[in-house]
Amino acid sequence: MEKNPKAVTTDEPEINYRGWKSMPFIIGNETFEKLGAIGTLANLLIYLTTVFNIKSITATNIINIFNGTANFSTMLGAYLCDTYFGRYKTLGFATIASFMGLLVIQLTAAIKKLHPPHCGSAENTCKGPTAGQMAFLLTGFGLLIVGAAGIRPCNLAFGADQFNPKTESGKRGISSFFNWYFFTFTFAQMVSLTLIVYVQSNVSWAIGLGIPAILMLIACALFFMGSKMYVKVKATGSPMTSVVQVLVVAVKKRGLNPPEQPWLSLFNHLPTSSINAKLSYTDQFRFLDKAATMTPQDQINPDGSSANPWKLCTMQQVEEVKCLVRVIPIWTAAIIYYIAIVQQNTLAVFQAVQSDRHFGNTNFQIPAASYVVFLMLSLTLFIPIYDRIAVPFLRKITGKEGGITILQRIGIGIFLSVITMIVSALVEERRRTIALTKPTLGIVPRKGAISSMSALWLVPQLVLAGLTEAFASVGQVEFYYKQFPENMRSIGGSLFYCGMAGSSYLSSFLISIIHRATKNAATGNWLPEDLNKGRLDYFYYTIAALGVLNFGYFLVCAKWYKYKGDSKDTLEVNLGSTLPQKTTV
Repeated sequence: MEKNPKAVTTDEPEINYRGWKSMPFIIGNETFEKLGAIGTLANLLIYLTTVFNIKSITATNIINIFNGTANFSTMLGAYLCDTYFGRYKTLGFATIASFMGLLVIQLTAAIKKLHPPHCGSAENTCKGPTAGQMAFLLTGFGLLIVGAAGIRPCNLAFGADQFNPKTESGKRGISSFFNWYFFTFTFAQMVSLTLIVYVQSNVSWAIGLGIPAILMLIACALFFMGSKMYVKVKATGSPMTSVVQVLVVAVKKRGLNPPEQPWLSLFNHLPTSSINAKLSYTDQFRFLDKAATMTPQDQINPDGSSANPWKLCTMQQVEEVKCLVRVIPIWTAAIIYYIAIVQQNTLAVFQAVQSDRHFGNTNFQIPAASYVVFLMLSLTLFIPIYDRIAVPFLRKITGKEGGITILQRIGIGIFLSVITMIVSALVEERRRTIALTKPTLGIVPRKGAISSMSALWLVPQLVLAGLTEAFASVGQVEFYYKQFPENMRSIGGSLFYCGMAGSSYLSSFLISIIHRATKNAATGNWLPEDLNKGRLDYFYYTIAALGVLNFGYFLVCAKWYKYKGDSKDTLEVNLGSTLPQKTTV
């Protein structure tokens, strides 16, 4: 055999997994990339209001729309990556686009002609950005969206590609890599929300935005330096083609009568090359079964496959589409839940601006955007506690591997989001009352008086928001990963970001509606520039009420949901109805 290489050659070349040897380039790239991106985005809300003289509500909507578009773009990025380019090319292009975007935004601060003149303390002395200045800024946003479309759905999977999933050391390496990935993410957020934000707010916007651009350039260099070591998985075609085929064929065959015993009569063929686990028949969404219903006109290939998948699909394809459809109601509930988190990253910053941000009795003021770090700390510290202490304890009680089910975990997070908004409303009510009834600490230009309430009162709502994400957001990632077919897990990852996008858009819509509806109301505008003249607490209570309705909706969906591959094999259960009754125990 050794003397005859042709006897042992295969069509697939042997993959040389470098594992941890390639990690300095990948983890280094991801660290600097996150430092660059988060370092710019963390304080962007303040940048728009102070440098570009954009009103708070407008700036909040711009940030929400930007975040929403960036998250929605991940679906397109995942599709192009899987179908045409592969992860390496997608990440390389996206990293360069992100650097260009950060550079453009930095230039708006460094070059005077690219931003409006400095605004005085009086509102009537402010001059907004010109159309050209705004277009240049939005060009930077657009490039960052292109970067997010490629980086977010691909970077985690690309790092895992470097380990051999068929060996024990490779499996351990993948798990360890995930830990390092989230560590670098948290590290980048901590540094960005403290050091970089401080430079931007207290030293210079030009320098503060230049640092992230330089860090992103370093990320680009590190990524391409390791090119020769990477395992580069080629694009294998989009799994969404199969989904479209099922929908198209089901519509074409909508006139057919549903089969009486579909688990026996539906066309069922699973190619040996498929990476997906075989799925049993489920009795939900039975109108899709018609896509796998055979007619005399349908033809079968000698290997047992359909001659034309646009005329006849397999039961496996139908069940995979059912997996996707089942997830949608849970996904919509997650969109509503995340609105509470969006407020902690936007409006809570304005709460901090009009609160006492002094550190103890010193003159040092904590930047308003830095308070979000408490959300990150809460999330980061709770996850190991939950994993190492709570899960083993709950496992002994429930007998479940995760202690509780994934949907129970998400449900706890949705419930906590309601508590988060109630606490946020109570804190805002206290901040506003103190600002109106007690001596203030000065005036924020174009906003209003600074309440003497310590901004540290915002910490409880931010900690609760972190716990909310630890349950609901982390639970969602696990939910999509486990409930999607194996070849659609990148789509599942992008669906998480699309949910966040929907939350950002919906939050922007709610803010616009509330702002217009209360502008001339007897109670006054709830969301003016000066929070002391508004009723932000009422807005928070509104989101809490929406959260209560959403929690009820989620409970109904969770009760109805059937986990993929859960309990007994559905085919066996269905076969039991056609066989003689057996004694059950």
